[in-house]
Amino acid sequence: MKKISFLLSLIVLVSCNQKEKITVDTIITDANIYTVNKDFGKASAMAIQSGKIVAIGSNDEIANSYDSKNTIDAKGKFIYPGLYDAHCHFYSYGLSLQEVDLRGTKSMDEVIDRIKKYQDEKKTTFIVGNGWDQNDWDIKKFPTKEDLDAAFPNIPVVLNRIDGHAIVVNSLALKLAGISKSTKVSGGEIVLENGEPNGILIDNPMELVFKIIPKPNRKKQIAGLLDAEKVMFQYGLTTVNDAGLDPDVINLMDSLQKAKAMKINVYAMITANQKNIDLYLKKGIYKTDNLNVCSFKMYGDGALGSRGACLHKPYSDSPKQYGALLSSVEELKKVANQIANSPFQLNSHAIGDSANTVLLKIYKDALTGKKDRRWKIEHAQVIQEADFDYFATGIIPSVQPTHATSDMYWAGERLGKERLKNAYAYKKLLQKAGIVALGTDFPVEEVNPMLTFHAAVARKDIKNYPKGGFQMENALTREETLKGMTIWAAYSNFEEKEKGSLEVGKWADFVIFDQDLMKVEENQIVKLIPTQVFLKGAKVK
Repeated sequence: MKKISFLLSLIVLVSCNQKEKITVDTIITDANIYTVNKDFGKASAMAIQSGKIVAIGSNDEIANSYDSKNTIDAKGKFIYPGLYDAHCHFYSYGLSLQEVDLRGTKSMDEVIDRIKKYQDEKKTTFIVGNGWDQNDWDIKKFPTKEDLDAAFPNIPVVLNRIDGHAIVVNSLALKLAGISKSTKVSGGEIVLENGEPNGILIDNPMELVFKIIPKPNRKKQIAGLLDAEKVMFQYGLTTVNDAGLDPDVINLMDSLQKAKAMKINVYAMITANQKNIDLYLKKGIYKTDNLNVCSFKMYGDGALGSRGACLHKPYSDSPKQYGALLSSVEELKKVANQIANSPFQLNSHAIGDSANTVLLKIYKDALTGKKDRRWKIEHAQVIQEADFDYFATGIIPSVQPTHATSDMYWAGERLGKERLKNAYAYKKLLQKAGIVALGTDFPVEEVNPMLTFHAAVARKDIKNYPKGGFQMENALTREETLKGMTIWAAYSNFEEKEKGSLEVGKWADFVIFDQDLMKVEENQIVKLIPTQVFLKGAKVK
């Protein structure tokens, strides 16, 4: 009898000491989780409730404290924080999916063939195409209006170069835009041939043509955004930094997110024209669980491929060209000072070394006495040796590794050997700034973030060229690259307390891969694609 009484007492004691398990929405077990926390630690399980991580640790730790009707056995697969694209054009990419895709064309003849096929199907009254790059053609010269006039004499045609800083248009489009040999626009070029516009417009003059393009209706805008979102989730992107948006598009994104029609997280940079600045400085920062409107995007110069990037010395392959700033130094200073005296962040496009010098100096002066502003230089592509030190003052370089591997075939021709050494210098920028935010600039480059990862680590393109890597002294480690696509990008957005790593209290945005990004063979990186993608704890792929 005493023995039975003892056993009953023991059972009661054990029962009293057992902690009742907490029921949560989802439990992930048997995973290889890279938390990307400050220690770059690993875990094997996590519990998720109401879209956020409530616990992360070992299988036993989670199993002993949590229970769920939705338990996912990861079977040893590899989990990383949801990936960021720290500089892209999400909305523009979505619209481009509704227009003629010219990426990857190898000649002007192929460009015209694609337009004809598109037009046969769509029967539009105004043709817009995107993505041509004469540097990929056998004959590496800019197309002209004559190339288009023969095939399309009676319908306006506007074709955006891949970098978004040059267009080629036909004669009808020039006529409708009112562009003639006497048209003058600062901050770019209307290219003349035999004294007449030849159809190539670089940077600011493009706006004259953009004004005549029929504006997309709501149906096209929404289709573009939702089509783009599908592509993002396919590749594991859960947050996109859209570099340059107007209020109408930002409001549309907000309404779609609130209606649960669009789920992806968007960090929206407001285009920094005076109308938008006046509006948002009055409205203030706007933030929801999915949308972050806390920054302006300012444009310093053009692109290297179209020789619009502003250089201190002439282009090596065009001794009379320096590129150009898109606004005067005084105008750039005015915008910077307005934003410095507000709570907003400023992110500025700067590719050429002269544009970088100008903007870095403006940043330094505007931010004197102001702490933790996290202003970014978008691209930071060609830098003078003395200017790297500016990045040690809290200015963040937001760079695109695939630009290096796309441009390496011809960048030396534009810049010459000496300038090229301090171009696409991501490691050097990291050493000064302490972080780099990594993106693609899509649709200038491909969306796939694994191309970013591979280009940053291997400094090679998808053909694994060049054999030893391009300027390998500026390659990033795999850990640095993953941080640049997660926690560092989050920090650059003032979002590091809610996203960018897998830690308690943060959103459960994560991706699952079959293979380990940290260890897989270098030449296999570009082939990886996530098997599952989760946003705020919900599966979106």
